Amino acid sequence: MSVLAELPRGMTRPRLEPRPRDPDVYARARAEGLTALQAWLLASRLPGYAEPLAPLVTPGLRHLAHPEKLADGRRAAERIAQAVTEGEHIGILTDYDVDGITSHVVIRRTLVELFGVADAKLHSLIGHRIHDGYGISLPLVERTLGLAPRPTLVITADCGSSDEPRIARLAEEGIDVVVSDHHALPAEGPPASAYACVNPTRHDCAYPDATIAGCMVAWLVMSLARSVLIEWGALPGATPKLSPWLSYVALGTVADCVSLGASPANRAVVTQGLKLINRMEAPCWRAMAERLGPDSVPFDAETLAFQMGPRINARSRLDDPYAALHFMLAESDAVAAKQLGILEDDNQSRKAIEAEMAAEARALAAESLVADEKAIVVFVEDGHPGVQGIVGSRLVQAYGRPALVLTRASAPGMLTGSGRSIDGLHLRDALQRTFELAPEALPRFGGHSGAAGIGLPEERLGEFKAAFLRAVEEQLGDAPLYPRLWTDGELEADQMDLATLDELETLGPYGREFDPPLFEGEFIVESLRPVGADGSHLMMELSTGAATLKAIWFRALTPGELPAFGMGDTLHCAYKLNRNRFRGRESLQLMVEHAEPR
Repeated sequence: MSVLAELPRGMTRPRLEPRPRDPDVYARARAEGLTALQAWLLASRLPGYAEPLAPLVTPGLRHLAHPEKLADGRRAAERIAQAVTEGEHIGILTDYDVDGITSHVVIRRTLVELFGVADAKLHSLIGHRIHDGYGISLPLVERTLGLAPRPTLVITADCGSSDEPRIARLAEEGIDVVVSDHHALPAEGPPASAYACVNPTRHDCAYPDATIAGCMVAWLVMSLARSVLIEWGALPGATPKLSPWLSYVALGTVADCVSLGASPANRAVVTQGLKLINRMEAPCWRAMAERLGPDSVPFDAETLAFQMGPRINARSRLDDPYAALHFMLAESDAVAAKQLGILEDDNQSRKAIEAEMAAEARALAAESLVADEKAIVVFVEDGHPGVQGIVGSRLVQAYGRPALVLTRASAPGMLTGSGRSIDGLHLRDALQRTFELAPEALPRFGGHSGAAGIGLPEERLGEFKAAFLRAVEEQLGDAPLYPRLWTDGELEADQMDLATLDELETLGPYGREFDPPLFEGEFIVESLRPVGADGSHLMMELSTGAATLKAIWFRALTPGELPAFGMGDTLHCAYKLNRNRFRGRESLQLMVEHAEPR
């Protein structure tokens, strides 16, 4: 039984549905010289897109808007430049996830290596996910105020937009706070006590792309600070640009699941960043390639999303995130390998915790499903707060509904939670509406359209859930909700080759809102065998027409069970084309996402 099919009574297996396509986008893509298959894929991923296609199809840094377009960008850059020229102590306060860690690396390396700031004048401030919570938390504020000497400037990245009370506390103590962030702002606007708030989601911001990640905002702000320092004569005009740091921006952008669809900026930085990563010039990239094996290179966006991202995130899910920062900043292969070993151990622990908590969350979700509620809200009493988001993603994947997973917070009587959304629901907006309906039941929340974090009193859980379900229903209306897999149709047998995969890869990078191609079709099972440590994966040979291909289906089986089909059976599969590298040789392999016997 497929993991995707593990549904409670009364639910259906995921439906394979063809992606709707925009005929105008298809016609424009063909006119610009794309193949029929490439045009088909663009037409299904860019519905209603009227802008030029070239910046998306051939991404390049020339398509980036100037950072001067960011509201408060100049003010933020000048304050950073002032701190550099006057020798101030500077705090770097970032989130603990991959976006936050890569932002931290961009800011710190720029200050030290390009601006000449001494390490001793910098203070890394990263909260503990479990003990401190998200953003500029009160424990982080107290830690900052306890530093000696105390910083006179704090630069945030990937957080701060919803932290006015804590920013006000720092400001009262004479510390200027420059916020750089990408999360949706609260209804009252940017934090009033911040010296500057650079956030492309601001209503008064002229930057043309509000979907960029926090690390990209940080990169733009520091790039502008470089320009200011050159204008002031504090740096020579030949000071290198921040282009090499786009390797980190690429990782943070992919791992934070921001849009890789109608975003020339995100597509440009990921494309350029991957080129830089694959030069393998930094110890962190070499250590990861060594861990994944020689056939893992060159890295692509999926490597960042499913190999690097989870390992870096695992540390902050279970413990303090500084090992992840030390890994990214490692100056030798030995140090990078040592820190990666710590991350790897944490990632294995995370997987075990996640599996147990996901099983409990699915059981708790049954009540919501029977009641046909538009969203799933579960409180896992003994759950680990570090894997809330991953478990939420599993629920969304299984049931096709937005999901919030809550556990106990470190503060007595409080709950903390993480949510994941579906197409058609802006989760941050739904939480804003929830706050309007029941303000005392949701004292803290933040996030964006696809993901969000919350904090609330346990005694108000029922009140919160009722308000949240109402907010979700206001957005979704009567839209039917069920697990689904959008597919790109069928391929002919003569398209089952590496040339077709080359054709698809030309349109990369793939990611959120620009999903990797997923095809469907019928195949005859020529051979099959369970593989993996627990026998949960299925290795197969599948044939269609004259083509016979190797295929792998991860998490196809519950450990110990047998497949519901055998050799000679016909399977209807949803699959991706994959380049299998082994000892320097390449072959085409199918990555099966779902299959049902006919």
